[in-house]
Amino acid sequence: MRSAWPRLLALLATRSHDIAAAEDALSDAFASALINWEKSGVPDRPEAWLLTAARNKLTDGYRSAAWKTGAPLDQEVINTVPTSLFDLANFSGLESDEIPDERLKLLFVCAHPAVDRTIHTPLMLQTVLGLDADRVAALFLLPASAMAQRLVRAKRKIRDARISFDLPTQTDMPERLHGVLEAIYGAYANSHGNTARTQSNEALEAVYLADLLVELMGEEPEVLGLAALINFSVARQPSTGASVGRFVPLSKQDTNLWSAERLNRAEDLLLRASRLNKLGRFQVEAAIQSVHCDRRKTGTTDWQAVTQLYEGLLQLAPTIGAAVAQAAAVGEAHGPQAGLRALDRINPDDVAQHQAYWATRAHLLAKSDPIAAKHAYERAVELTESGLVRGFLDTKLKALQ
Repeated sequence: MRSAWPRLLALLATRSHDIAAAEDALSDAFASALINWEKSGVPDRPEAWLLTAARNKLTDGYRSAAWKTGAPLDQEVINTVPTSLFDLANFSGLESDEIPDERLKLLFVCAHPAVDRTIHTPLMLQTVLGLDADRVAALFLLPASAMAQRLVRAKRKIRDARISFDLPTQTDMPERLHGVLEAIYGAYANSHGNTARTQSNEALEAVYLADLLVELMGEEPEVLGLAALINFSVARQPSTGASVGRFVPLSKQDTNLWSAERLNRAEDLLLRASRLNKLGRFQVEAAIQSVHCDRRKTGTTDWQAVTQLYEGLLQLAPTIGAAVAQAAAVGEAHGPQAGLRALDRINPDDVAQHQAYWATRAHLLAKSDPIAAKHAYERAVELTESGLVRGFLDTKLKALQ
């Protein structure tokens, strides 16, 4: 379900123009599969089976009196949906990897200007990349019920406004690109802290979508920058977190485990972006990762370069996370006290609930002020959701004590 749901939902929604109805139909199809497959076995082409079942459910919904009473549709839609919902002739002989992938279309639908901008990324994360509403709500620090209501309203807006599910024109596409890039990167960032298998699946989904954007918009530097950034990160995945059963900070990772193929791909993408002479946030973030990954060749990290790149990032996209990361880099380049001074320049109210701030502060205080470091580590542990990271910080805290 984790693998198939986003691709099948996108295909259903782009044909029906109704995301909520497509979700209901696909849910019914999976429920039917639980019953039927237990009796008859998993079919040779499970995704085609699910898509056929969902299409039938969706068609029945459009035809039913209850549907037409609850949400009137014009006769043209009622007449055409059953025959044109799919042009795949019952999927006869269809292999699962031949089912068209429509997720990119749905990404741009979710970023349509008619939809509230604040819901663009949550909507994409749920409908296109398969994250459930509770996880999306947690990412945006909202109650699950509030996020669910906002998602429902957004899907209703897409249906009622009859928003086109075709890819936007080259004129319209740049306007909606930022939200799409944010959603793809958000999906990758969300994979951290999950199990190794789940983390790998979600990360590779983000890579796939980023590469798809490169194919579509290979002359857009931020598309190339995002693809480079994600490839740099995925290249290091075998040496991090769930992959090795414990959290390993970047500076301690075994560079022999990093994927040379992905690193080369990332460097090529970043070089292509730089030649377009239009700097953006994702390119700078990718450049920061490039400096870190150079340790594979040189054995050391150029912290001065990292510090300067974070200064540039803060000018392009000032965020609390970037400010904390820059302070950490300053601490490595110029010593813990310089790093602490950089942290102290951040508004305390902005970092009271920021886990990375407290972990960074604890690290910088460890040698000079163990008592203050202990309190900072304890606060970082309280704010940590990942069990692997919590275990790493607990070890640091015990060592300090």
